[in-house]
Amino acid sequence: MNKTDALIIGAGPTGLFTAHQLKIIGLDCEIVDNLDKIGGQCIELYPDKPIYDIPAVPECTGEELTNNLINQLKPFDIKFHLNERVDEVKKENERWIVKTNIGTVFSTPNIIIAGGVGSFEPRKFPVKDCEKFENKSVFYSIKDKKIFEGKTISIFGGGDSALDWAVELSKNSKVNLIHRRDDFRGAQATVDKIQQLAKEGKINLFTKFQMIAIKGENKLESIDIQSDDKEIKTLKTDYVLGFFGLIMKLGPIANWGLNIDKKTIEVDTEKFETNQKGIYAVGDICSYPGKLKLILSGFHEGALAARACFKLARPNEKYRFEFTTSSKTIKDRLGVKSD
Repeated sequence: MNKTDALIIGAGPTGLFTAHQLKIIGLDCEIVDNLDKIGGQCIELYPDKPIYDIPAVPECTGEELTNNLINQLKPFDIKFHLNERVDEVKKENERWIVKTNIGTVFSTPNIIIAGGVGSFEPRKFPVKDCEKFENKSVFYSIKDKKIFEGKTISIFGGGDSALDWAVELSKNSKVNLIHRRDDFRGAQATVDKIQQLAKEGKINLFTKFQMIAIKGENKLESIDIQSDDKEIKTLKTDYVLGFFGLIMKLGPIANWGLNIDKKTIEVDTEKFETNQKGIYAVGDICSYPGKLKLILSGFHEGALAARACFKLARPNEKYRFEFTTSSKTIKDRLGVKSD
């Protein structure tokens, strides 16, 4: 039995920062994640993708953000349980008993679900022949952008991931960007950049087109795309990237008695607590009026949930808010010498 003040489900950026917030107020925590590495979607789906919306960080990759968050946790001894999925949660008196798929058991008054979108897998091309090229020439995420240097890449999608990667990869590669509509769902600044690169001939832009065939024997050679007007174009390409979003699967979380709406968990905006006392949800998996799916929002949600955990973990103590710049206690926990 692992006893802890709080158990965090999810080792992505929001989960990591929530752990930091728990530790600086003096609470213990452990982290469970069903992936085999720390970093969640940032590491699994876009370790090389530039991120532009972290405060005071003009640009960083998913991997860099993860490494910085891990470094921020170095003063603390936090135990990670990777390659484990939480299967069972039940209440015993004032504590939650949590069991994973390999039999690890936790006893805790607080559970913080920071699982991103739960279990996820990418939406794939409907063209069946794409399967034989998967993880060779057809990808749904990028883990090493260096393999695309000097190559021709055909990118499908109209959201932020497709647009961001089209801009980034066009620096060192020939890029075809194909979208089934004229309008894009990405940030307007990125859409404007795409249009500018297309005018400059640095990106070949095809709207109202979809893939209908992929060709090649031992290696990918070309793809056929068809417009809404039935015009067919053949594009020679070395790689195909599809960014159509994720299929979200909550998995066992769906059976924990939580208020779930469209595969997200409803929470309040004071403590980010669910309808179950002592269970909180932060990051992309939670929903409330005005919710923004930003890493920044997840950090804010995790900070408030961490402080809400104090009352259940230390019922006989009073939590006193302290600024990290002036608190000797917090500086001691961080290993910082006080003035």
